[in-house]
Amino acid sequence: MYDLIIFITLLALGYFFGRAAEKRHYKSIITREQMLKDIIAVNSRVPPMDQGPLSSALVSGNVVVSVDYFKRFLAGLRALVGGRVVSYESLLDRARREAILRMKQQARELNAIMVFNTKLETASISKNARGAIGSIEVVAYGTALSPVKR
Repeated sequence: MYDLIIFITLLALGYFFGRAAEKRHYKSIITREQMLKDIIAVNSRVPPMDQGPLSSALVSGNVVVSVDYFKRFLAGLRALVGGRVVSYESLLDRARREAILRMKQQARELNAIMVFNTKLETASISKNARGAIGSIEVVAYGTALSPVKR
């Protein structure tokens, strides 16, 4: 009986605190995306030629986001019946957007006008014995182009 109470309590705490943290993070992401919208990130391999002389530098941003208990529980239920794991989709979306923002912020510090050849890498880390994901890492990297000052 006590195990069931502890389980339900952990589930409720994971849901409420996880939702609050996710909402705060999305709000922060949206604000910073607006601040950095002037820096374009594209996956094209060919830099633009009409910008004048440019200097280049490698920029990157990475983030590790942990899975809350509620999302892990929902993913476990979804594994029983199959289908999309929506609880992890929002986690990946936040991690991807955060990594791109950190990359753009690094480009901003270099006075870059854009980041081209942008790439994303993802990895699941801290898996437990049953193979359940504990955290995910997303790395965004690319080549920042800055005007050459004469």
